[in-house]
Amino acid sequence: MLMTAAIERRFEAARAVVDDAARLALSMRPPPGGPVGTQKSAQDWLTEADGAVEAFISKRMATLFPDDGFQGEEEGATRSGSLRWVVDPIDGTSNFARGRNRWCVSLGLLEDDRPVAGIVCAPALSETYTGLIGKGAFLNGKPIKASPVSDTHSAMIEMGWSNRVPKPVFMEKIGTILDSGAMPRSGGSGALALTDVACGRLDAYIEIVINLWDVAGALPILAEAGAKVSPFLRDGGLTGGATILAVAPGIAETLSKAVNIPLI
Repeated sequence: MLMTAAIERRFEAARAVVDDAARLALSMRPPPGGPVGTQKSAQDWLTEADGAVEAFISKRMATLFPDDGFQGEEEGATRSGSLRWVVDPIDGTSNFARGRNRWCVSLGLLEDDRPVAGIVCAPALSETYTGLIGKGAFLNGKPIKASPVSDTHSAMIEMGWSNRVPKPVFMEKIGTILDSGAMPRSGGSGALALTDVACGRLDAYIEIVINLWDVAGALPILAEAGAKVSPFLRDGGLTGGATILAVAPGIAETLSKAVNIPLI
């Protein structure tokens, strides 16, 4: 494990890079209306900003830390190193493409496949989440923690949808959430749903198939906020799509059993 100072130095530099990248993304956001971009598959969009923001972050991080690895949603793994930056340039692209506000730039730092730092910036919402292992989780510089809810009948739970998930599987999980008495939600951004769990705006987030770039920035934030998280990285998330459950500790055991997604 690297010295904390080396991680902290990267974290502070990355915050400035993400701020600049978020401003770039915001300047490229389409006006409100029908989606602007290329539809890759059902409800899966690609915009000009996705590539531009990823290239911007990749270039800046290569200049600052040339020995670090880099992986993005659009270009894949372009550099290798024991420290690896993982970026989702626009998480919530379907929202972004319609000129909506619920989208973000997400950047996570992994040390030997261990999430150590994360930044999730939602510029249209004027919100930036940050997390550094051992140093806490924050929203706009103020400490955050997972919800104190201890009864699913008081819970608000979001479940992400993907065209890679069979309809019966999705409906089964949603049915379980409803049966638990929780209020279901779906907001179109996995990274922001995870940070919502970290700050207590949501009590849980479930997605059956989600990728590393969607969650890398949020994982350190969740850990430092005291949320419980399924073993996403261990169960295939490092190399492909995998299932994630992030949940407030007070309902973690109950919900984990109900939806049949084990926690760490």
